[in-house]
Amino acid sequence: MVKQTTIAQEISLTGVGLHTGQNVVMTFKPAPVNNGITFVRVDLEGQPIIEADANYVVNTQRGTNLEKLGVMIQTPEHVLAAVVGCDVDNVIIELNASELPIMDGSSKYFVEALEKVGIVEQEAQRKIYVVKDVISYTDEATGSEITVIPSDHYCVTAMVDFGTKVLGTQNATMKNIAEFKTEIADSRTFSFLHELEALLNNGLIKGGDLNNAIVYVDKEISPETMENLKKAFNKDEISVKPNGILDNLTLHYPNEAARHKLLDVIGDLSLIGTRIQGKVIANKPGHFVNTQFAKKIAKIIKIEERNQVPTYDLNKEPLLDIHGIMNLLPHRPPFLLVDKILELSETHVVGLKNVTMNEPFFVGHFPGAPVMPGVLQIEAMAQTGGILILSTVPDPENYLTYFMKIDNVKFKNKVLPGDTLIFKCDLISPIRRGVCHMQAYAYANGKLVSEAELMAQIVKVKND
Repeated sequence: MVKQTTIAQEISLTGVGLHTGQNVVMTFKPAPVNNGITFVRVDLEGQPIIEADANYVVNTQRGTNLEKLGVMIQTPEHVLAAVVGCDVDNVIIELNASELPIMDGSSKYFVEALEKVGIVEQEAQRKIYVVKDVISYTDEATGSEITVIPSDHYCVTAMVDFGTKVLGTQNATMKNIAEFKTEIADSRTFSFLHELEALLNNGLIKGGDLNNAIVYVDKEISPETMENLKKAFNKDEISVKPNGILDNLTLHYPNEAARHKLLDVIGDLSLIGTRIQGKVIANKPGHFVNTQFAKKIAKIIKIEERNQVPTYDLNKEPLLDIHGIMNLLPHRPPFLLVDKILELSETHVVGLKNVTMNEPFFVGHFPGAPVMPGVLQIEAMAQTGGILILSTVPDPENYLTYFMKIDNVKFKNKVLPGDTLIFKCDLISPIRRGVCHMQAYAYANGKLVSEAELMAQIVKVKND
């Protein structure tokens, strides 16, 4: 079991937003289990929280941009890549502006900050989505494509083709996440001169200078452009190196551009919200295709989780047979709707019911085409959950269980005579004062048949 992680203590960095030019203070803070990566805008009323979630991506022009309820987070990809690269699951990132600091255009300074405070394990299992089939997303307009295939670990390959003499085809590979800090993190963002001119002319790159972006010169620089660049970068002189980049920067790697694209892929795919185990192959990646791919995988994970049918050995001796169940539950036939308890822990319970044609409710419920009523499926779930809550008291025979609330009920498939129903109930929050809040699922024939969020309370029977 791989445990979740967070950072040992908080740490702050200051910098400037590449596009807004605003000074920003960013603080990494430890976060509880299952928090994931969340951003907090401390400069806004109520300090709104924006989760690092692909569904909040609203714009991918010159970076990945998130928006939730009108609150923006701009260009978080380099920070997100650092969090993943440092093997951190849960962290709170406080900001006093919308855009994260660009620093030197890489993830280097964020990695150094996280390593400085240290990483600690938490008492919860890390959630990992194991890729079992090939999943792809293609942007037909650009020819960009991202594919993930099964692998025994997470690795990424990025292949880029910029179609220019100064920067043609490049490849970069990260064989495992442990390589991120030493091989990928210090790869800086880059731009072509023709893009830079357009951005400067439209006031879209106010925080740029020659120390936080590699500029590839893919055209002749006119005297007028040179003067504009001097003014924009506040430099007395600017020249072009023999390798085709503006001066004041030395490449860290011959394929630094491809490595930075790989860095972006890692950051953008963190928006899936779940670690993935698979080999990612990105051909001409960009923020649009990266985040669309993240949305696709997140949707697949959600569907699979919803429809995932747990497997149990039905021939194995149950934890509780019908007699053990009746020792805990006050229900009796024909309203006792659970036959066996297969698993029971402090946080979950699994029960079983064999649905037969001689059920009393089939006499009146579609006798010509018998279907188990949905309300009785919910009742059976609740009875299974009742075993969980009653197992926490020493004298369950002296308690009754009452419904307090039923939410988000969904019926997916019919339950027919001959079916074996499996009920799984998981605590949403710890049991307090006899109140139990559960997420419950019912499965039959390898399918999810119904689900509901249940809240119930046990009440001690007064003995006169």
